[in-house]
Amino acid sequence: MTSLHFRLGGSKMAALALRGLGRRCLLARLGPGPTLHQAVPMGTTAREEMRRFWERNERSGRPLSPHVSIYKWSLPMAMSITHRGTGVALSLGVSLFSVAALLLPEQFPHYLAQVRALSLGPTLVCSAKFLLALPLCYHTWNGVRHLAWDLGKGLKLPQVTQSGLLVLALTVLSSAALAAL
Repeated sequence: MTSLHFRLGGSKMAALALRGLGRRCLLARLGPGPTLHQAVPMGTTAREEMRRFWERNERSGRPLSPHVSIYKWSLPMAMSITHRGTGVALSLGVSLFSVAALLLPEQFPHYLAQVRALSLGPTLVCSAKFLLALPLCYHTWNGVRHLAWDLGKGLKLPQVTQSGLLVLALTVLSSAALAAL
């Protein structure tokens, strides 16, 4: 009984000592860096802060980073942006299709039959299939190109342009082949 009481008393004393140490750490200043009150004066607006930033920047004479609008558009730049866009579009498309499959009351063949009942012309159906296949084919072929780049192949500028044109040609051909199915 006395050893149990001793253990409880010891743990209480240790807890009190740790609590006191924790309070001292919280109240102590951690370093010479600025505190929040020193970094941003109270009562300033975002407009005032931006004005101060630009005044300091002009006084320092540092050059500004160039904006995208000053660059001449090139095939690799456009293909990089398109690759990201098709990735986002495919991700959203798969997500929407999955949610629809979970929430809609009927199975997929029912909705496919409703689309067929609209009696859309073969040109319109083939065009729609082509437009649905285009992002998938582009993202796939450009992804293969990126894998080649990861292996260190085709990184010289003429090769980048050639592989870009090859990706575009393969995209159109494979999209047309999928639309013809």
